[in-house]
Amino acid sequence: MSESRTPPGGPVRPDTGVAHNARVWNHWIGGKDNYEVDRKVGDQVASIIPVVRDIARADRDFLGRAVTYLTRERGVRQFLDIGTGLPTADNTHEIAQRIAPDARVVYVDNDPIVLVHARTLLTGSPEGATDYIDADVHDPGTIVRRAAETLDLTRPVAVMMLGILNFVLDTGAALGIVRRIMAAVPSGSYLVLTHPTADPEVGGEPQVPAMEFWNENATPPITARSAADVAAFLEGLHLVEPGLVSCSQWRAVPGSTPVVPQYGAVAVKP
Repeated sequence: MSESRTPPGGPVRPDTGVAHNARVWNHWIGGKDNYEVDRKVGDQVASIIPVVRDIARADRDFLGRAVTYLTRERGVRQFLDIGTGLPTADNTHEIAQRIAPDARVVYVDNDPIVLVHARTLLTGSPEGATDYIDADVHDPGTIVRRAAETLDLTRPVAVMMLGILNFVLDTGAALGIVRRIMAAVPSGSYLVLTHPTADPEVGGEPQVPAMEFWNENATPPITARSAADVAAFLEGLHLVEPGLVSCSQWRAVPGSTPVVPQYGAVAVKP
């Protein structure tokens, strides 16, 4: 196992006075790495949009199916997971390295509470490599530069951006981030993303009041985007079937999960 850059050893003091996305998300999927403020805000959001826990679970299940598909069926051996979140069961490196022990995975996040737990993400198969980068999605240049210390950017990379672009409120800036990162990886690389939506076709109307409450009571601020806006992130790439759909429906057993207002897609760079 390679650890080209490990988290600093000094104490990290998360702000426990304000609910934070990583910890609230952890609460929604049944984790214990959260505080009372996170549970209170998370429960209030769930009272506004009751399917939010389904969204959280569907997003996590999508990650599992996407990584399994790319590793097993497309032969991907490198993953750049941006917006990692708190470690849970079946993290990206665990899924990929079960199938291909030589898989290399770089995680990126800038949340202090994630940093505290980052060493959990730095365990993997001796044949492969895992790394954690403390960096902000708004700084794609730093992400690419530091990822290149572990990943071979002349070979295909699966860029994972699950539930992260919704924290980049300006759509133009979000597009720029995606294009900068995808420009740094070669043909045959993949973009894997999920994004919340208020589109009524997938039951997204409650996202509007839920996000208004969130932005007044938690951090970081969040936004929903339409299918057309999310599709713009995928321009110039070739969508893998079934295309841009509710993430709960992407290559899932038909009828096994409810439709959730969170889009998911996997696309390959030609």
